[in-house]
Amino acid sequence: MGTGSDSNGWNRARGLVWKTVVLIGGALVLKRLTKSTTRWDHATIVSHSLTGEKFSREQASRDPDNYFNLRMLTCPAAEMVDGSRVLYFEQAFWRTPQKPFRQRFYMVKPCPKELKCDVELSSYAIRDAEEYKNFCDRPKDQRPLPEEVIGDIAEHLTTIYLKRCERGKRCLYEGSTPPGGFPNSWNGATYCTSELAVLKNNEITYLGQGL
Repeated sequence: MGTGSDSNGWNRARGLVWKTVVLIGGALVLKRLTKSTTRWDHATIVSHSLTGEKFSREQASRDPDNYFNLRMLTCPAAEMVDGSRVLYFEQAFWRTPQKPFRQRFYMVKPCPKELKCDVELSSYAIRDAEEYKNFCDRPKDQRPLPEEVIGDIAEHLTTIYLKRCERGKRCLYEGSTPPGGFPNSWNGATYCTSELAVLKNNEITYLGQGL
């Protein structure tokens, strides 16, 4: 999710299905959603679902001409004063996880009450991305401090508005950017749109397009 001068074209980056290595917390998430769920509960569930190491291995094996096996690694980085969670995200080819080609901060929080959604998921550029390479793989005492993370949140890139899925669907949450998307000048595009779904089996599906 996001924009910028990444080294992959949109034709290779869109429509990814990320599968977590270890299915943790799935039963807990489903149990939580059967009870009365607060606005912050929704944000917590999405944050936990995004966190961890995921790969697009299965999709790449089914269609190797159009998709790579990529590694997505996400972990908690800080918490804002209002309770919003800041996650660090990086994406790399699975053979070279130490060389991410895309790095972002995600901010996860409840949607404003006036909007018809449950969770607001925004992506931001990182002020000095080089300092954050392999952030999640480092010991905690070798990572930038939470206050430094907050200070390094740079340009806003995109926001996806997620809504809890209706009963009977495979997903827990799904949503997209607003119809007009967000400005994006990379690879000849003028704007980008994104769609994301959190599935019950702890997979993440993502579709990004530059237009």
